[in-house]
Amino acid sequence: MILAKKVRIIPNIEQEQQLWKSVGTARFIYNWTLARQQENYKNGCKFINDGDLRKEITLMKQTEEYCWLNEVSNNVAKQAVKDACNAYKRFFKGLADKPRFKSRRKSKPSFYNDNIKLKVKANMVLIEKVGWVKTAEQISMKVKHTNPRVSFDGKYWYLSAGIEKENPILELTDESIGIDVGIKDLAICSNGMTFKNINKTRLVKKLEKRLRRLQRRVSRKYELNKEGKKFVKTSNIIKLEKQIKLLYRRLANIRNNYLHQATIKIVKAKPSRVVMETLNIKGMMKNRHLSKSIAKQGLYEFKRQLQYKCQFYRIEFVEADKWYPSSKTCSKCGHVKSKLLLSKRTYICEECGAIIDRDFNASINLSRYSA
Repeated sequence: MILAKKVRIIPNIEQEQQLWKSVGTARFIYNWTLARQQENYKNGCKFINDGDLRKEITLMKQTEEYCWLNEVSNNVAKQAVKDACNAYKRFFKGLADKPRFKSRRKSKPSFYNDNIKLKVKANMVLIEKVGWVKTAEQISMKVKHTNPRVSFDGKYWYLSAGIEKENPILELTDESIGIDVGIKDLAICSNGMTFKNINKTRLVKKLEKRLRRLQRRVSRKYELNKEGKKFVKTSNIIKLEKQIKLLYRRLANIRNNYLHQATIKIVKAKPSRVVMETLNIKGMMKNRHLSKSIAKQGLYEFKRQLQYKCQFYRIEFVEADKWYPSSKTCSKCGHVKSKLLLSKRTYICEECGAIIDRDFNASINLSRYSA
């Protein structure tokens, strides 16, 4: 199985400028490809192959207007074209939404580095047209790296690459774990494990409070420096926006780290099977009262992490049918209620008189699920 390895790189000032050039080129070519495909579609023509678009870019580089494309590696532009074409192909197959143009302000700064030309030595890595860059830790030299990408997270530069790893053989138990996810708690498992909502902890609440204060300060400064209908971005506003960006980064890292801790704990229990309810995240996000809480929980990311970790450790991962009444069914006698309000947090069975936590009851039913 191919797993990604992410390592921090420490470029000097000149190298960082070259990295930003590569990021800008990747974004420009991606947007140029989308524009060409859209224009071609309006004219009633067929989808342009990525090979034909690459030939156009080769001709563009020979003109004075686009000669700056030669300052970065040729593979950056080639892969950006391929990524944009693949995004459209996924859209045609119904696997993803229609690809959108990448914004300089909002999109994640990243670019591709050719895996053949990626060379490694002691705490150093060679990036095309950038040179030998220091790394925070040693990258494995003996293994083959696939799809290397250089990215910037708002504070540090990183190099991530896929490394093939052998699946470890674990002595699995006969246990089947059912997992009920939600907003009150992140996940409740049928074996008794409970993972609380990280967003209710003191640390996250403190950071969110600080974030709100900084956002109010920025908003006031924009109003004070307004010239007619135009907003002016001063040096103080830029400083505050940088602080806000770093706070968002820290919150995202805390939440993602917690998801990794929760999923690995479930997998290390060595069950033979893990059953999780099918989540309609798009539908859930339409609820304006709960959408913010759902987004913070990262339920889709939780499912994604659990899925690939189960695959790595050879554990069967099952998604229960979305119409399966896990919450309405009594885990003791099997009686199914016709109606159960979301506000009712305790399940009381009319048939056998069983009183049990609603989420724990659902997780037990999920553990017994069979397609």
